[in-house]
Amino acid sequence: MVSLFIFLLLSLPIGVAIGLSVLIGIWTGNISYAFIIQKLFTSLDNFPILAVPFFIMAGEIMMKGGMAQRLLDLSRCLVGHITGGLAQVTVLTSMFFGALSGSAPATTAAVGGIMIPSMKKEGYDLPFATSVSTAAGCVGVMIPPSVPLIIYGTTAGVSVGSLFIAGIIPGIFVGLVLMLTSYILAKRKGYTGAGQCFDIKKLPQALLKSIHALLVPVIILGGIYGGIFTPTEAGAVAVVYALFMEGLIVRSLSLKICWDILRKTALTTASIFLVVATATALGQIFLFHNVPDLMVEFLIGISENKYVVILIIIVFLLVMGTFMDALANILILTPLLLPVVKHFGMDPIHFGIVMIVTISMGFITPPVGVNLFVGCGISKISIERLSFAMLPFLIAMLIALLFLIFIPYLSLALL
Repeated sequence: MVSLFIFLLLSLPIGVAIGLSVLIGIWTGNISYAFIIQKLFTSLDNFPILAVPFFIMAGEIMMKGGMAQRLLDLSRCLVGHITGGLAQVTVLTSMFFGALSGSAPATTAAVGGIMIPSMKKEGYDLPFATSVSTAAGCVGVMIPPSVPLIIYGTTAGVSVGSLFIAGIIPGIFVGLVLMLTSYILAKRKGYTGAGQCFDIKKLPQALLKSIHALLVPVIILGGIYGGIFTPTEAGAVAVVYALFMEGLIVRSLSLKICWDILRKTALTTASIFLVVATATALGQIFLFHNVPDLMVEFLIGISENKYVVILIIIVFLLVMGTFMDALANILILTPLLLPVVKHFGMDPIHFGIVMIVTISMGFITPPVGVNLFVGCGISKISIERLSFAMLPFLIAMLIALLFLIFIPYLSLALL
């Protein structure tokens, strides 16, 4: 663990940092190299994890094909007239797009790339416009399909399909909290809506243009919930559907775009799988040294109160999220923390949703908040200015997280 923190402070790529710490753990712990190599292989020889490249590719197709713009037009029709209209449009579009991409940075890039310049043009100050898009991008990993939910499911040994269903209400709830925060801030800053009342006559046309995008989560979740296909098969269905709609119906794809999609999918999948393999091996070293049981004893020694221990875990996850990648946090910490929450009677699916929401805040906190860098890259403002502008949204997400912790029904209602 000491070597891992040192490698992270040296800004090594997360997969490389974990891999080097695994080698040090093998060397100092007198563990068989063959055992670890076997774990590196078997961590990826896993049917559910095959869903990751499928959903990444589906998200890339839909992002390159322009679905974000059509979803934006629908959101503008629905909420553009509200106070801080473009901010509301940004959050709602991110919720829609999150149901397609399953990635926080991709959601921030796709929606923010369109909305930040539009908000600046309409007179919104740049830090506020960027903070809205950056915070809203976090919803991309909460609303299914979600790559972190897939990784948690395979690590914790729980149903990915159940996690997808459980993530619907919490994702929408956090999105609504962000919309309320945007409304309050816009009211204080004097940002109005589009200046027009809601026009129900425009809604059918906006729905028609975006219907094939809106059908993606319906097909995926409906197929999983109806027992028609597994989450992995749902990923393959999403890719075929996206290629059919964007390539043959909308005709927004070219050979060059298809090559870019394949290249980006391969690079993203490779970086994720490197983290998966090395973090799984690190987890095996923890098991070898009986760390999970020691963690249970340590936290029980602090308090026997379920909620006190869970709040300690949440603070720990928030701190870890500030300097370590979300997937690495899930892979390394799930085997350590899951026995603790099980001891206190917390449902593994409920804990999974709480963990994903908590870790998603790492996307908007320095020094390694990926969404912050994406937002700064679009708006060209400093990370210090953006981090300060993010504070109201971070506080709002913490309040939403407390609701999700103390009201398990929000996560388990659809199961």
